[in-house]
Parts: sequence; structure tokens; C-alpha cells
Amino acid sequence: MKKTTLTLFSILLFSTQLSAQLRPLPYIMDMVHNNPGDALYVSKFNDPKVLKKMGFNSKSYFLFDSPMLAINWDALSPDILPKGSPDRLWVEKKNHRLDSIYTACKKNGIDVYAMSDLVLFPKRLIEKYGIEKTFGIPSDSLTEKLLRFQVREMFKQFPQMDGIVVRIGETYLEDAPFHKGHIENKDNADKTIIPLINILRDEICVKLNKKLIFRTWWAFDTDVKKYEYISEKIEPHNNLVISIKHCEGDFHRGNTFSKVLGLGRHQQLVEVQCAREYEGKGAYPNYIGRGVIDGFTEHDYRKKEGKISNIKELYATGKMVGMWTWSRGGGWEGPYVKNELWCELNAWVMAQWANNPTESEESIFNRYARKVLKLNKKDAAKFRRIALLSDSATLRGMRSVAFPNDVFAMWVRDEYITFPVLPKDPKKAAVIVAEKVEAEKMWDEIVDLSKQIKFKDKTTGRVALVTCEYGRQMYRIFNALFQLSSIDAGYSTADNTKKYIAQYDNAWEILQSLPKQYPAECPSLFSKTTIRRTWPTAADTKVNEMRKKYFFEL
Repeated sequence: MKKTTLTLFSILLFSTQLSAQLRPLPYIMDMVHNNPGDALYVSKFNDPKVLKKMGFNSKSYFLFDSPMLAINWDALSPDILPKGSPDRLWVEKKNHRLDSIYTACKKNGIDVYAMSDLVLFPKRLIEKYGIEKTFGIPSDSLTEKLLRFQVREMFKQFPQMDGIVVRIGETYLEDAPFHKGHIENKDNADKTIIPLINILRDEICVKLNKKLIFRTWWAFDTDVKKYEYISEKIEPHNNLVISIKHCEGDFHRGNTFSKVLGLGRHQQLVEVQCAREYEGKGAYPNYIGRGVIDGFTEHDYRKKEGKISNIKELYATGKMVGMWTWSRGGGWEGPYVKNELWCELNAWVMAQWANNPTESEESIFNRYARKVLKLNKKDAAKFRRIALLSDSATLRGMRSVAFPNDVFAMWVRDEYITFPVLPKDPKKAAVIVAEKVEAEKMWDEIVDLSKQIKFKDKTTGRVALVTCEYGRQMYRIFNALFQLSSIDAGYSTADNTKKYIAQYDNAWEILQSLPKQYPAECPSLFSKTTIRRTWPTAADTKVNEMRKKYFFEL
């Protein structure tokens, strides 16, 4: 009898454990991050049916599809957005759009969130109350009153909403012509962060029983003491979640794993960019699934220190309640992809892991290769090899394995390329430059593998071919630029200048031929001459200076 009882207990315990393992994270959210001021992305990830099929349960709409821009303020004062005025007509048009897309989302079983810049009010409201100098201060009594009203109206006028995602790091106004946004002391715990969270917690979490996801980026995401201080000052709530990028700063390889993940008293949501703005935006393979889940190479030091180095370890702490992927976008302009293969791979793996965090990354990846792409076993292995090589080549080609923080992170951003600057230590510089040669060789193998795989879908096969070749030529350009930077710094002999300028020119020539060969599959190209939010000198300008200096000709 005792043996039977023990057996039944063991079965029950095993069943309970298995059930817990199969339980998905509560928040599995995606967002298409449209470029501010640009046309909206045409993306499969805008379709809630696609999100549902991939394993997402929530969608966050981007800043300019936030109800913050779409509510009328009639209940407060009809002259804030006078009927028939240009701003009222703009808001009404936005309102109709959001009502439509939010409703479609809910009908497909996807929860609705919207990322919202705070503080953001109509220009007429700011003028009416004369709060130009104070509306960005959440602790100001009038600002607090207006903010509380705004939040209530957002959920009243858009009952489809399950919650909002709050951003205070920056304020974008490119697509908000009739509103004004600002926040004072965005990184000050006592003056801004704590008062703002408490206001929103009270209105959203307590009074409305809706969800508040508060982002830490550029506010309290890198300072452990500040994070823990804020955590202690804010009372936890089941509807309050703190959102944190898996790495510090922007989504760069080489940047440290977040120091604040796993800390504090609050539930945490992890942000992951799938088409990384500093690494091609999906124009070529750049697999981040294994690195985010199991740990990137550059985060190994944290393991040695006994610290969390990946989200699998974070999940084990019990702090993690969600995954938020940016399937598309981040940053500015291009490259623009015509097929979302590499973005989808990253987003699919992350969503599937969030549905069962005990499944291995490799198992999930293989399911994508076999069931989604319908590759046979041998080709699935080659596809995985491409993915893992892209992981390794990205760190070597754009930053450094040996010295990940000694290459300036923004020398390449979006579609812009500036001239890389090497560290002043010649020995470090030599190691970093040698890694660029390794990266180029990895891309040679990637291209070879892409030619061997037999994709069931011919379009996907062509996309794989052209994007892998695209990546190879970009990394040939990167290698040439680092070699030329070494020559320019006096670390390497000038004898090879002509060789690397020729490689730079040849890579661009091949790259520019790809859209002609594959017009329907090839992403838009990087710019040779335009730069934005990067180093001040375009790489091509510096190459031409060296061309003239060494060969007296352009």
C-alpha cells in the first residue's frame, strides 16, 4: 500500500513538474519598430494571425500607433482639439486606424499594447495651460492631473487595450505634428522615475486592472544601486512589469549582458532585437537566438564570476515573466529587406523558447529548419552551420572577441558605414584587425553552404543565396576598412594599401550587382556616402583620401 501511494505521489509530482515546464511565459510580445518619419514597414509581423501562429500572445504597437496620439480631450475641454481643426481631423484619422488594427488584433487572440513616449500632450493643451516649462515634470501637480486624465481616456476610448509600454529614454515627434513631448531628468530616480511609475501604477494597475510595462532604457538600466533603490521604493503589483534589454545600451554585439536582470522585487520582461540596426537589419544572416538564450561569447566572463549571463539563467531565478521581440526595425532608414527570412528565424526561435523555456535552443532551431523551412536533416545541419557562423562572424567582423569594448560600437549603423578607429595600443589593434580576416573567411564558408542547401521553396533558396553573398561582400568591405585603418594609423606597412582599396572597390562592385541579378530578393544596399548618428566621416570619404594620398588619383 505504501509503495502504491509513493508511486502515485511520484507520478503526480512528475506531472506537476512537466506542466510547469510546458507553461509559457505570460508575456510573449512582438513589435515592428517603424523608422520615425519613414513609410511604415510592410511586414508579416503586422498580421496578428502570423504572430499567433509563431507563438506570440501579445503585440506592442509602435510609438506613432499609440492611443496617446489618438484620444480626443473633449471630456477635459473641447478647445484642446477643436472640432474641424487640422489637429482634430488628424487625431480622428489616427483614432479610426488604431480602433481598426487593435480590434483585428484582439479578434485573433493577441493582446494589445502600445509603446508610448512620456510625457506627450497636444500642443494646444500645453499652450492652454501655460505649462511649456513644467509639462515634462511628472511630479508637477498639474502635469500629474493631466497625465492621469490622459491615461484614463486612453483605456476608455480604446477598450481593446490590455496595457501600455512606457518609454522615457527619448521622445520621437517625426510622425506627431500636433503633439509635443518632453521629460525632465529622465534618469533621476526621485524626481522623475519613481513619481511617474507610481502615478501610472495607481491609474493603470490598481484602478483599471490593466498592465503597465515600464522600460528602463536610458533611465535606470545600467546602475545596479539605482535599479535596486527604485525597486525598493515602488510597491510590486501583478500588473506591473519592468522591461529591460538583454544587453546594456543599444543592441550591439560586445555590449555587456544587463547587470540589472534578475535584481529587485519586480517582474521583468526581456527585450530582444531580431533585425539588429548595427548589424545589417536582416539584410544578411545574423543569428542571435543561441547567444541570447544560452549566452554570447563575450558574456562568458560573467559565468566565471557566478553572474547571470543569459536569459536561460534569468528564467531559472523566477524573475522573468516575458519576452519582447522587435521583429523588425530599430534605428533609422535601411537596409530594407524584401524577404524577412533572417528576422523571422530570430523572432520564431525566441517566441518558441518563451512558450517552453526548458526546450533547448538547438531543438527549437531544428524545428524551424525542419518544419517551417522543410529542410531535410543534412540541409538543416548546414542551415544551422550558417546561423552559428553568422553569430561568430558578427562579433569578429564588427567588434572583437578579444577586446569587445575596444571597437567603437557605432562605426556601422543602419545603412551607414564610417571609417573604423583602432585603439592606440598597436598589439590590441593587430588582434582586432586579424579577427576581421577570420570573419571574412567565415563568410566564404557561409556562401558555400548556402549554395549546397536545397530549399523546398525556391524563393527562400534565392533569398538565402543573395543575402549570404550580400553579407560576404559587406564583411569584405569591413575587413578592407580595418586593414586600411591599420595602415592609416601606422601599425601596418603602406605596401598593402592598393590591395585593400582594390578589395574595397571590388566588394562594392559585386554588392551593387546583386539587386540587378535578384531584384525581387536583394535588400536595399548600404550607403557609401551618407551617414547619420555615427562617426562624422563616411568610410568612402576616408578611402578616397587614402587613394589620393598613396596613388595621387581618385
